[in-house]
Amino acid sequence: MKAKIRKHHEEGRATYGTRRIQKKLTGDGEAVSRRRVARLMKEEGLACKTRRKFKATTNSKHDKPVAPNLLARHFSAEKPDQAYVGDITYIPTREGWLYLAVFIDLCSRAVVGWSMGSRMPASLVSDALSMAIWKRRPAAGLLVHSDRGSQYASDSFQRLLKQHDFKCSMSRKGNCWDNAPSESFFHTLKTELIYHEDFTTREEAKQAIFEYIEVFYNRLRLHSSNDYMSPLGYESELRAVA
Repeated sequence: MKAKIRKHHEEGRATYGTRRIQKKLTGDGEAVSRRRVARLMKEEGLACKTRRKFKATTNSKHDKPVAPNLLARHFSAEKPDQAYVGDITYIPTREGWLYLAVFIDLCSRAVVGWSMGSRMPASLVSDALSMAIWKRRPAAGLLVHSDRGSQYASDSFQRLLKQHDFKCSMSRKGNCWDNAPSESFFHTLKTELIYHEDFTTREEAKQAIFEYIEVFYNRLRLHSSNDYMSPLGYESELRAVA
């Protein structure tokens, strides 16, 4: 049992606590309580990576029009590509800040589009959404939610939304809870990867973040809102029963 626990702990990159380890063991056909998992993990010296807080990077001091909050904290969707949430965060490197913009599907919590750069122009978020459009081909009517940052209110980003007939939604001023899923993803990214690294260059950070999102998070990491399936695994299950 300890060998299986260590295996799942390593495959989860030391990010799994007792709940997720128990789910993986259940998938192996093992009937085991979380109490026993906790005891065996303690005996093996296995622990979930430490969590830390981080600050947001929103500049809403601009004179561009802002959209109403159409999402209204309804952080779920019946099918993929019905609603995306987007946000920006920053990653420290010895070369300077690296900024990361993402869009997340509210059905599966998959990161469907992302973009990275040394600055935060409007093109950072436009490129992230363009990736999602290219990969997923969402239909007209997609709800795209973000904060009121200048990048999302920019003419170029708004043109992209209108070009594809997407609906724009923005959080209320100064209310981070209106965009909780993206805040949650950044918290996960930072506590599971960023806080445990010392990136020499932006390029080094880019490679690590790409691998975390596309190899681990989207395809392997168990997500509680998906009944402990990975985002893309959950989408596969939805397609299978459709």
